[in-house]
Amino acid sequence: MTEGAALAALAPLFEEVFGEPVPLTPELTAEDVEGWDSTRMIELVIAVEAHFGIKLTTREVDGLSRVGDLAALVARKACA
Repeated sequence: MTEGAALAALAPLFEEVFGEPVPLTPELTAEDVEGWDSTRMIELVIAVEAHFGIKLTTREVDGLSRVGDLAALVARKACA
């Protein structure tokens, strides 16, 4: 899976978690999205793990600073 494909696949998960479409770009951060707090992040991680059939470690999640980082991680782990 490419990072672009992962980013596209993340869009409906963000919409599910935030209750509205979130225009995803690789540079998007939590500060850019209203309501993106620690609870939403946990919900997002759970949704990502369930959708892609992967597990994210605390260290991996802590290392994410933007949506592009999440897309890269998903692309890498989904292919493993």
